[in-house]
Amino acid sequence: MQRFFQIFGSQKCSVIGMIHVDALPGTPRYAGNWQQTIQKATYEAQMYKKHGVDAVLIENMHDKPYVLNCQLGIEIVACLTRLGQAVREVLPQGVPCGIQVLACGNKQALAIAKASQLQFVRAEGFVFGQVANVGYIDACAGNLLRYRKQIDAEHVLVFTDLKFSSHAITADLSLRDTAKAAHFFHTDGIVMTNNIPGQPVSHKDMQDVLSGKVQVPLLIGSGITKDNITQYYHDVQGVIIGSHFKVDGDWRNEISNYQVENFMHRICNLRERDKYTCY
Repeated sequence: MQRFFQIFGSQKCSVIGMIHVDALPGTPRYAGNWQQTIQKATYEAQMYKKHGVDAVLIENMHDKPYVLNCQLGIEIVACLTRLGQAVREVLPQGVPCGIQVLACGNKQALAIAKASQLQFVRAEGFVFGQVANVGYIDACAGNLLRYRKQIDAEHVLVFTDLKFSSHAITADLSLRDTAKAAHFFHTDGIVMTNNIPGQPVSHKDMQDVLSGKVQVPLLIGSGITKDNITQYYHDVQGVIIGSHFKVDGDWRNEISNYQVENFMHRICNLRERDKYTCY
């Protein structure tokens, strides 16, 4: 917990806004718009800064269909490093910025974070094997944290998803079991999501993880809205918001100034009730 609060501060339920960068060079949907991609990412960072969003997470969501980390091109790492630097320059020094590289580009994300002076990464497939739409994903915790040590990036937090794909291989393991394994392997935070992108995490699943008393930060990574935030606010250390900050609640659309402003107004009101200072 201490590492998390050193980076994210003591405010209740940190809000992490997603920047879904346009399709990158070398991917099927790239539109030859590299400079505009940088400008759009920095514009969204400026909007998050304007409304006091606590942190920002960059992700190559538009690079579909995704490939596994061993097939990621060096151009993806180069472009995301440039984007990471551009976004980092826009944000105040005290606002954490992170990176996720799809799919399972966890070492790549650490290298980008190191080069771009980012504070955290989001990693898939940290513990236990899983089958995803990109193929089989093996556990990476041991190799990933050794790599973090090798490149002198131990200051970079590693947030790890729990089960996010087929559960057939680990059907005998509960979410609580998986969370405990991630804790045992030194995750800096656990991210819970719904199997359906953009849908809320069930209260039952969240309570399953909380019942394990795993002493690491818990973040909700899907389905958070202004209307349901109170269901999670008191139990988690952070929420990652993508779809709700977009026009019509669709992650593929442009970011909505109105949606971001309304949500942050809501979270500030909740913090004020808890006697937290809201900036």
